[in-house]
Amino acid sequence: MSETKKIAFFEKYLTVWVALCIGAGIMIGHLAGEDITFLSDMEIYNVNIPIAILIWLMIYPMMLQIDFGSIKGVGKAPKGLILTLVINWLIKPFTMAFFAWIFFDKLYAAYIEPELAGEYIAGAILLGVAPCTAMVFVWSYLTDGDPNYTLVQVSVNDLIILVAFVPLVGLLLGITEIAIPYETLVASVLIFVVVPLAAGVITNKIMISRKGETWFKNEFLPKFKPVSIFALLLTLVLLFAFQGPNILNNPLIIVLIAIPLIIQTYFIFFIAWFGGRKLELPHAICSPAAMIGASNFFELAVAVAIALFGLQSPAALVTVVGVLVEVPIMLSLVALANRWRY
Repeated sequence: MSETKKIAFFEKYLTVWVALCIGAGIMIGHLAGEDITFLSDMEIYNVNIPIAILIWLMIYPMMLQIDFGSIKGVGKAPKGLILTLVINWLIKPFTMAFFAWIFFDKLYAAYIEPELAGEYIAGAILLGVAPCTAMVFVWSYLTDGDPNYTLVQVSVNDLIILVAFVPLVGLLLGITEIAIPYETLVASVLIFVVVPLAAGVITNKIMISRKGETWFKNEFLPKFKPVSIFALLLTLVLLFAFQGPNILNNPLIIVLIAIPLIIQTYFIFFIAWFGGRKLELPHAICSPAAMIGASNFFELAVAVAIALFGLQSPAALVTVVGVLVEVPIMLSLVALANRWRY
């Protein structure tokens, strides 16, 4: 690389902040006991209102970056986009379901009750069906990815989420033998994808037309980054306040959950990376494609897990552990991509 690129301090140590919030949440849950349950009862159509507000605050800022106008030029270099779509929608969801089934249903049979294994698998599936939309811009920057092409890849994935997320989740959750409330699943996509996506695109167009693209990127967008991070951390505090008793009774569960998630992340990265090499993609396109495949839209996964299974569910816990392990793993993949640069 022509210059040494660094991740911002807060993002670099996101795992540390997540760990601190986990500790704070467990402590709050332990001290508050049953008094905190009133928050879990604040629901509309099985969607928890406090969590919904926080997750919307997480997702809206990232949707501000989406520009569907950038898709027009994709025909000039389609192979990178095809690789991204094949990895994210034809491979990753199914390998995640496979690894989750192997570990939670088979290898962990002595540690996890059979009736709970299905929900752990479901949480992993929700992560696998939600390709990353926000942190990919960071990983792309750190590996000298093409920012415009990365934007195209992310924008197309967001469009596909609108139509593919619900049927894929329904298909894969079928293997867990869990009854799927499709009304709740569709409502979650509307609330956590369609509404913030529409709001982000409209805001993007209005602000750029009034103030210009330079002002929008350099002045407007940075103001929302602290909002998104704060909402994420506060969500984790609430989640672990409810999950606290489960974790204290079985602290090993975090490690057990992390293992298949880590294996899946590296597995998908290698498939995407060497697939890109086989297609003779330039590094600036191959690297972001591999990063998008390896990382997850964990904000959506957390929201849907809570809506479908509840705040205290094993499925919600899996999605939150996904947040915990993602940043250090992705930083290791950034280093690997830069070392293998061609």
